[in-house]
Amino acid sequence: MTEGRRPARVCVDAVGGDYAPREVLDGVTRALAADLAVEIVLTGPEEFIVPFAKKQDRVTAYPTTEVIQMDDHPASAVRSKSDSSIVVGCRLVREGEADAFFSAGSTGACMAAATLMMGRIAGVARPAIATIIPTMTTPVVLLDVGANADCKPEHLVAFAHMGIAYAQIVLDVSEPTVGLLNIGEEPTKGSALAIEAYALMHAGVPGFCGNIEGRDVFAGAADVIVTDGFTGNVALKLLEGTSRALLSQVKEAMTSSMVRRMAAAVLAPSLKRLKNRLDPDTYGGAPLLGVKGVCIIGHGSSNHTAVAAGIRVAAQAVRGGLTDRIASAVDRDVS
Repeated sequence: MTEGRRPARVCVDAVGGDYAPREVLDGVTRALAADLAVEIVLTGPEEFIVPFAKKQDRVTAYPTTEVIQMDDHPASAVRSKSDSSIVVGCRLVREGEADAFFSAGSTGACMAAATLMMGRIAGVARPAIATIIPTMTTPVVLLDVGANADCKPEHLVAFAHMGIAYAQIVLDVSEPTVGLLNIGEEPTKGSALAIEAYALMHAGVPGFCGNIEGRDVFAGAADVIVTDGFTGNVALKLLEGTSRALLSQVKEAMTSSMVRRMAAAVLAPSLKRLKNRLDPDTYGGAPLLGVKGVCIIGHGSSNHTAVAAGIRVAAQAVRGGLTDRIASAVDRDVS
């Protein structure tokens, strides 16, 4: 159902990711079918995007001549490859030719290009990468998951405000609760960073519910979970690896004999729902919060499902006024 939706123009990097451009273009096709109010601007080599755009309504091709590879140094590549699909995509958002940018290419290059081309929101010292984590109850927002390995306490406070805005738009939670990822529940537990951040968040973050231990993440103990980028990235990779291992073990157990395969046929609908809940492709990409524009970063192995979901999340962020909400939240915090 797309009736009444505000139009959203999402720029998509056609050559970002391990399976580009095939899976990216397939994902675009699915996104267009699912949302009749979304428009797509494709960046990438002319031979890939122009023929595709001619066959699709609501698709505009913006050919580029350079590609940033996964092994390129992010900052250097952004400076030297000004006509790359990533740099041009971020520039189109800055210039108002697109409302949002999605890429499954180099995370570092996307961060560097978005920060350079779009600029940071006033009051945001460090943009952060957020991601949606499935839990036993409802999904939660975890940030930062890799943009900032070293943080100051005030950075975590800003992350909290940005995470609240994102949870309100994407998870449709009007008053999100916020937890600080730590090694214990008590305010005096953890590193010096965690202890000081706790005090600042307790004083200035609405919905702050205290420290959250790693074992409580999957329990959905808070709608937004805040940490530094080093810890967040380790936690994310651990959760993703655990999910894959769990699903693999379940599949092996259910197919190891004829009797179990028969039982699996009965349980198939429930198992499929479980897989969809745990599959990161279901939730699209991770937004870079704190820049003056919507930038969604997909993982390198994104398939068509992940690309379509990433475009959906980008459109949601545009329609929900994510950038303005973050600017307002950060401005209140600074004031």
